[in-house]
Amino acid sequence: LTYEQIIPYTDRCDYIASMHMDHAYVLAMETLMKIEVPERVSYIRIIVGELQRIASHLVALGTFGLDIGAITPFTWMIRDRERILDLFEYLCGARLLYNYIWIGGVSHDLPAKFIDRTKEFIDYFKPQMDEFDQLLTFNKIFIERTADVGIMPPEVAINYGVTGPSLRGSGVKWDLRKNEPYSLYDRMEFDVPVGDGRMGSVGDCWDRYWVRMLEMRESVRIIEQALKEIPSGDVKAAIPKRIRPPKGSIYTRFETARGEAGFYIISNGKNIPTRLKMRSPAFCNLSVISEIAEGWMLSDVIAILGSLDIVLGEIDR
Repeated sequence: LTYEQIIPYTDRCDYIASMHMDHAYVLAMETLMKIEVPERVSYIRIIVGELQRIASHLVALGTFGLDIGAITPFTWMIRDRERILDLFEYLCGARLLYNYIWIGGVSHDLPAKFIDRTKEFIDYFKPQMDEFDQLLTFNKIFIERTADVGIMPPEVAINYGVTGPSLRGSGVKWDLRKNEPYSLYDRMEFDVPVGDGRMGSVGDCWDRYWVRMLEMRESVRIIEQALKEIPSGDVKAAIPKRIRPPKGSIYTRFETARGEAGFYIISNGKNIPTRLKMRSPAFCNLSVISEIAEGWMLSDVIAILGSLDIVLGEIDR
């Protein structure tokens, strides 16, 4: 496959957060080819990326509640995810696999009313997060099923290569958007939530859930800033007419909804990569389950697995 033809395949790795996988891959290519994208492209990528993070976390949290027996939160969260998918459909015509972020830019500019529709969604979504907290987060039964269950100490998380919300749930403040900023994230003001053992012990199932809830609020902050500051410009100005990266290799990292996705690419100067390897955050996160699930009842293992938020598409890849 040529470099351009690979993007629809990265779409299908983490199919719950396809925008993130595409962005991670093109980031590696742009670094290898020394392409500097227009600022408008970076802002668009931030907006769609944070919308995608919210949509992904809504699936994670909704299905997590469903695993434990809470049906209503799942229906509410999927309802709100549909609103984001409506925005993506308006943006690029697709609801799941987007092929929107291209090497050097995006497939096309924002539609005329996209910014207004996104602002409407943000205004709608803010109070919904408070309702989620009332319905599930501070629900007595939910807390009893998740607090002090599946505790992942920070040293265990680091040794197993756990990243993303599952790592931050263990109290480790590591987010590539802050620690190794890309795509102008260094211009955005946001916090990095970490687990603090509020309902039980640091690194338990509840902490991992809570970090994702807080991250949705931070994503809203980032989207509001990006919508306010987005400049004008040609989104296709930096897209190369011919994609033939120079000989060499590159590895870049990207903070997806599940953790650190990495792409290692070796180029021999032709239009097809010699080697392309993807680091799957869900694959690495899943490996820790043998450590943190030992000794628990089967019903608790289901909760522990749900708290890790895996997607089998990127695990199998």
